[in-house]
Amino acid sequence: MKQSELISIAEDWFQTKNWKSFPFQRKTWKAFLGGKHGLLNAPTGSGKTYALWVPIVLQYLKENPAYKTKHTKGLKAIWITPLRALSVEIQQAAQRFADDLGTGLTVGIRTGDTTQSERAKQKRQMPDLLITTPESLMLLLASKDYDKIFKPLTAIVVDEWHELLGSKRGVQMELALSRLKTVSKHLRIWGISATIGNLEEAQDVLLGMDSEFRKNEVLIKSNQKSKIEVRSIIPKKMETFPWRGHLGLHLLEEIVPIIKTSKTTIIFTNTRGQCEIWFQKLLEKHPEFAGEIAMHHGSIGKDTRLWVEQAIRNESLLAVVATSSLDLGVDFAPVETVIQIGGPKGVAKFLQRAGRSNHRPGEPSVIYFLPTHALELLEASALKRAVKDEVVEDRNPYLLSFDVLIQYLVTLSVSNGFFPKEIFPEIKKTFCFQGITEEQWKWCLNFITIGSQSLQAYDEYKKVEVTPEGLFKVESRQIAMMHRLSIGTIVSDSMMLVKYVSGGFIGTIEEWFISKMKPGDTFVFAGRTLELVRIRQMQAQVRKSSKRTANIVSFMGGRLPLSSQMSKILREELQSESDHKRNTPELKALSHIFDRQERESIVPGENEFLIETFKTREGYHALFYPFEGRFVHEAMSSLLAYRISLLLPITFSLAYNDYGFELLSDQFLDIQTVLDNNLFSSEYLYEDLQKSLNSTELARRKFRDIAVISGMVFQGYPNKVIKTKHLQSNSQLLFDVFRDYESDNLLYLQAYRETFEHQLEEGRLRQALERINSQKIIWKQCEKATPFSFPIITDRLREKLSSEKLADRIKKMTLQLEK
Repeated sequence: MKQSELISIAEDWFQTKNWKSFPFQRKTWKAFLGGKHGLLNAPTGSGKTYALWVPIVLQYLKENPAYKTKHTKGLKAIWITPLRALSVEIQQAAQRFADDLGTGLTVGIRTGDTTQSERAKQKRQMPDLLITTPESLMLLLASKDYDKIFKPLTAIVVDEWHELLGSKRGVQMELALSRLKTVSKHLRIWGISATIGNLEEAQDVLLGMDSEFRKNEVLIKSNQKSKIEVRSIIPKKMETFPWRGHLGLHLLEEIVPIIKTSKTTIIFTNTRGQCEIWFQKLLEKHPEFAGEIAMHHGSIGKDTRLWVEQAIRNESLLAVVATSSLDLGVDFAPVETVIQIGGPKGVAKFLQRAGRSNHRPGEPSVIYFLPTHALELLEASALKRAVKDEVVEDRNPYLLSFDVLIQYLVTLSVSNGFFPKEIFPEIKKTFCFQGITEEQWKWCLNFITIGSQSLQAYDEYKKVEVTPEGLFKVESRQIAMMHRLSIGTIVSDSMMLVKYVSGGFIGTIEEWFISKMKPGDTFVFAGRTLELVRIRQMQAQVRKSSKRTANIVSFMGGRLPLSSQMSKILREELQSESDHKRNTPELKALSHIFDRQERESIVPGENEFLIETFKTREGYHALFYPFEGRFVHEAMSSLLAYRISLLLPITFSLAYNDYGFELLSDQFLDIQTVLDNNLFSSEYLYEDLQKSLNSTELARRKFRDIAVISGMVFQGYPNKVIKTKHLQSNSQLLFDVFRDYESDNLLYLQAYRETFEHQLEEGRLRQALERINSQKIIWKQCEKATPFSFPIITDRLREKLSSEKLADRIKKMTLQLEK
C-alpha cells in the first residue's frame, strides 16, 4: 500500500467519528511512515495519542497485507507513560482504532498495578502494543531473553517527555532506549512533549548523540494555540502589610458562587497539606456540599483516586480539591472551571492546569487565580503576560548520574548478562553519559563486581560475577530478586500505610509526620478526622474521631520555589510598577501597598537592586530583594552571611521567601562595608557555598537517594519495608566511610554535584549574582518594616509560633506599623 492510501484509511476513520484530523497529526503520520524519529510538541487534550498510534497501526497494515486473515504475533510498539493513571485512557483510545479497522491488534498494560496473572499471561504472549512506565520497562529488561521479546519492536513512544526529562527517570529512559536501538533493528523512537523552553535539547536527550541514528529526525510543533483567560479574585479589603497564607481562606466565600454556577470545578492547591485544609474548610462552612465535593492527591488510596477521576468524567461532583495529581493528562472531558489557589510558581504548571478547563471549541480556557497573600497578585499579573507572550520554562536534563548507570548495569547482569565492550559504546551515545571517561566506566564495572575500594571486604556489594569469557552476570537468585524489587529512581520519604483498626485502607502518609504523634492524638487526613490507635509494622492504625483538631497532615514536598522564568517576568512586572504604569487590575489593587512601599523605601526598577535596613525590638534587620525564588535565596543568604563573617565578628539568623531574604543580627551592619568588599561577586562561588552552607549535611541527604538507586542500601521487601531512620543511618555510615577513606568515590562526589546543581541551583545563583553586580545597588535605611519586608519577617516567626499566636502577633505588628 502507498503512503497516501494508508493515510486515507485513517482520514476515513476520523470522518466516521465526525472528527477532522489536525495538520500536526497528518505531518506526524507522514514522518513516521517515512521512517523518521522525532519529537512532537502538542498541548494536552489535542489528540496527540492518535498522532502516533495511527501510524503505528498503518505501518503494521503496510507490512502485513493479509492482516485480516493472518495475525503476526509479537510486540510491535511500546507506549511509555510517566503516570499509571493515564494508561487506561491510552489503552481505550488505541484499542478503539485497532478494532474499528479490523486489525486484530491487542493492547495491554503493564504497570505496578498489573496483577501477577496478567503478567504471566503477557510472558507467554506479549500484546501488540504495550503501555507501560519507565520502571516496568526496566523490569522487562531484567527478564531472561528480553532480546527475544523486543526483537520485533518497530516503535517506542515516550509520552509526557517534558515530565521525565528533568529527572532520573529520564536518565533511566535514555539507557533503556540505548539498548533497544541495538536489539530492535527497525525501531523508530518518538517523544510527545508539552511546550518547554528547550525543545531542541529535549530532542537531543530523547534520541541520543548518535549522528548516524539521527540522520532521520524531525521536530513537529502543533500550531494549535490554547486561548487562556486568567481572572484574579481580588479581595475587597487588603492589608498594607501582606503575609503568607493569610488571604487564602479569607476569600473562601468568593469561590462558593463560582462552584455553585459551574457543572464541575477543580480547585488546584500547591501542596497536599493545603489541599486537606481547603477541603475541610469548605465542608465546615458549607455542609450542603457534603457528598458533592471530593479530594484528590497522591497520598490518597488508589481506589478513592480512581473513583474521583471517574466522578469527574461523569460530572457527578460539583468540585474536587486537588494537587498536581490531576495536572498531567488524566484524561477526562474538560471541566467547566479551574481555580488556582496561590501562586503556581511556574508558567508551565499554570498553563497545564488552565488547560483542564475548556468546554466549548474555540472558546478560551478560564482559570481563576486566588492569592494567598497580597503580593501574589503581582504573580497573577505576571502570569497573564506570560500566557499572552507564551513564556515557558526549560527542563534541565541530568548529566553523569552514576547511580542510575550502576542500577542499569546490574539490571542487564540479572537478565542475560553483558559484555562491557558491547555496552560501553551504547552508553557513551546517550546525552547523559556522553562525557563519561574510560576511567569512570572501569570504576562502575569494579563497583558492581567487587564493591568500591573501601567496601571490598563485604560480600553483599559483590553483586555481579565475571565469567571466563568476560560476561558480566548475576548468578545469585537472592541478589537478582532484591535487585528486581529495587528497580526505579523515585525515592521518596518512607511512607506509612494508614488503615482503620477494623480494616480498610485510607492512604499513605510520610513517616516523619506520624513519628511525632503518640496514640490518642488526632489528625485530619483524606478529609476525615482520625485518632491514632497504634503503629504496627509500618502501618498507622486509626479510628474515626469526632474531636476537633488543628493538626492537618503536612507533607515534606511542601514549598515549591519560583521557576527562573517566573522570577524574570515577576521582575519585569515590578518594573512596570516602578514606572507607575498600573495597567492591570491586579497592580491597581496593590496601589496602596506600593504607595506605602514608596513612602518608606522604593519599588526597585529594572536596573536597581534594593537593600533595606531598619531596627526593631528583635534586632537589626537587613533585607535584600533578588526576586529569584526561595532555593536561590536560601543559598544566597548563607553565602552572604558567610562572606560578611569573614570581615566582621557577627552572627545572623536567616529568613527567606520567593521575593527576598533577611539577615537579622543583634548588632548594626554597615551595608557600605558589604558593597565595598564586593560580596556579591560570583568568584569562588562554589568554594564559598561549600563553606557557608552545611553542604555536607545537604549532600548526606542527597546521598541517601543515590545509595538506594545504586543498590548499596536495600529498601526492604513488600510489606516489610525498612524504616527511614535505618535507611538514613545505613546510607550515612557509607557516606562517612567514603568521606574518610575514599573521597574520590563517584557516588560520593555525585551527592555534592547534585546538591549544588539541582537543589541550590548553583548556575542560577551565579547568574543572579552577575545580574546584581551589573545593577545600581540602592541601600535604604528605613524607620521601620516596609510592605516588601513584612512577609519575610513574619515567615521567620512562623517557625516559633502556633497559627493562632502568629495571627495575634502579626496583628500587633501591623497596628504598630500603621501608627
